[in-house]
Amino acid sequence: MTPPLVYQVDLTKLEGEGDFPCPGCGILISPEDETEDIYTIVSTKVTGEDLEELVIQCNRCKSKIRLVGFRIS
Repeated sequence: MTPPLVYQVDLTKLEGEGDFPCPGCGILISPEDETEDIYTIVSTKVTGEDLEELVIQCNRCKSKIRLVGFRIS
């Protein structure tokens, strides 16, 4: 069995509301989806109170996706 692929998505490069296709299989991943039907949160990286990175796993193709580029307000 081959290990899952790991992709990186820079959220500052996305247009719209933050939806993007999984780089592995193309299924639409939405930050509004809280059901974990499409993806599962694997880990988070926080510095102070700021979210720096979120790693999710696509439930369809099992690819891991590193989400970076969270806006610091």
